[in-house]
Amino acid sequence: MTARILSIGTAVPATIVSQERVRDFFAGQPGVDRLTQRLVHAAFDAAAIDRRHTVLTQLADPAATPAPLGGGATGPSFVDGTALLEPTTGARNDLYTALAPALTAEAARAALRDAGVAASEVTHVVTVSCTGFFAPGPDYRLVRDLDLPTTVERYHLGFIGCAAAMPGLRLAARLTDAQPDAVVLVACTELCTLHVCGSSDPQQIVASSVFADGAAAAVVTARSDRPGLDLERFATAVTGEGEEDMVWTIGDHGFEMTLSAEVPRIVGREIRGAVDAFLAAEDAPDAWAVHPGGRSVLDRVEAGLGLDAAALAASRAVLRDYGNMSSATILFILQAMLHDDAIADGSRIAGLAFGPGLTVESALMTKRAAVAG
Repeated sequence: MTARILSIGTAVPATIVSQERVRDFFAGQPGVDRLTQRLVHAAFDAAAIDRRHTVLTQLADPAATPAPLGGGATGPSFVDGTALLEPTTGARNDLYTALAPALTAEAARAALRDAGVAASEVTHVVTVSCTGFFAPGPDYRLVRDLDLPTTVERYHLGFIGCAAAMPGLRLAARLTDAQPDAVVLVACTELCTLHVCGSSDPQQIVASSVFADGAAAAVVTARSDRPGLDLERFATAVTGEGEEDMVWTIGDHGFEMTLSAEVPRIVGREIRGAVDAFLAAEDAPDAWAVHPGGRSVLDRVEAGLGLDAAALAASRAVLRDYGNMSSATILFILQAMLHDDAIADGSRIAGLAFGPGLTVESALMTKRAAVAG
């Protein structure tokens, strides 16, 4: 029996910031020189993003109360007047601990509801995140918040980066291979904007121009004939270069993202070889779900694979409306494809996501739009 994604639920914070608003805020930081202002405008304007969601209310309104920690307490201020502040990593992580579980639970409840699966039926939980840490962790909180059976097996994939949803789905498929009656809840939650910082470093500016907050969850099982996406197979490829071009480290004032201008070029050079090693000629996909690390990454994938302009429309739409939500983003794209009637029953979907390393994670899926039999 083949593991199938029955449903995908998504959730985003209520605060929305326009790309222009955040661009002008970063460009207007005290002490920013003209070169940095030009870099900020260039990066933000080229990102092909209209708006993003954030847990940081002050990014939309500097006069707003800082994000809540719960129990009446509030987190640190990220903005003082027009100036961007730099809370410590511990203070940022406190916000992650306070805010990430509710967003995860919201996405997971939506996934279970859409799948017609009761919480009591879940046998395994796989959580994914690279933007915060706490223990008992997101996997534990999801069991508690959704009142899942206390016997649920829990797994957490941490600090893998933007590509991590693919290993999460792969683990779910492996679990269903071993236990055909398994019902696996995979949840990806990223609060990327918690690590926002002001900088004149072009790589930090690019990171600030694309990252956003969001959560997505998928219900995976092999025991249902409901419509969904069959998980046919997976592949991992590590490129011959790029180890120092996409890097995620922990600093004293947040997690620090290195995202060099070489990343899109490496993707463009390596993508054809990675895909050819994964897909045989008879596996030619009908649709593509590509993680939108940024507009230039999508452009390089499109050119490198010789795709037509419409092939990455779903990826570009998610980038435009939500930004790069790290690991959760590919699930937003797959959710749109699940509900897209233009992608017919039996259509094959190739999924691609990119992470530190530089690593290419791939999945081949088949859409099942009608109940079998």
